[in-house]
Amino acid sequence: MFNAQCSMFNKKEKMFLYGAGGHAKVIKEILEAQGIVVEGIIDDNPVLNDFMGMPVRHQMIDVKEVIVSIGYNNVRRKVAERIASEVSFGTAVHPRAIVSPSATLGEGTVVMQGAIIQVETKVGKHCIVNTGASIDHECVLGDYVHVSPHATLCGDVQIGEGTWIGAGAVVIPGVRIGKWCVIGAGSVVLRDVPDNVVAVGTPCNIVKR
Repeated sequence: MFNAQCSMFNKKEKMFLYGAGGHAKVIKEILEAQGIVVEGIIDDNPVLNDFMGMPVRHQMIDVKEVIVSIGYNNVRRKVAERIASEVSFGTAVHPRAIVSPSATLGEGTVVMQGAIIQVETKVGKHCIVNTGASIDHECVLGDYVHVSPHATLCGDVQIGEGTWIGAGAVVIPGVRIGKWCVIGAGSVVLRDVPDNVVAVGTPCNIVKR
């Protein structure tokens, strides 16, 4: 667990990324902004051989610390679980993000430029808090959650494992959203949402189970 009061992570100098897509490009620049060198890129796709001028590896050799740089929550989970016994996981927080000293971030989590994470919020493992997202006080995010660009979670919101909050969505205070849900972009969530559903609209309603 990474605590915003701890600067230990910033002393690390090298990191590997697992995944060679667009999400990895953003994480690479976040790490570079922290003064951390991206030492290598790993991807399972054998046809990918170049990533921003870097060679792409297809095997886990001499890899100690890695961030799983895959945007899809379920794929990120599968990869993280598969390699967990071989590596440790880093955390990336852009210097222009605002993270409360009392907030906690799980291993593998990435916080992007302009994001805000307020007091006593708990963010699980391998989460994505994307560009300009706002997470207010005492929220709890399960593992593998993705809060998309400019989404807003008001105070005391709980988000279950693997749920994807779409771009620009708003969740009002105290709402509970279940596991492995998708909340559509621009939705306004006014009441609790159960596990394993797709919900969209203003106000947000379930459209698929």
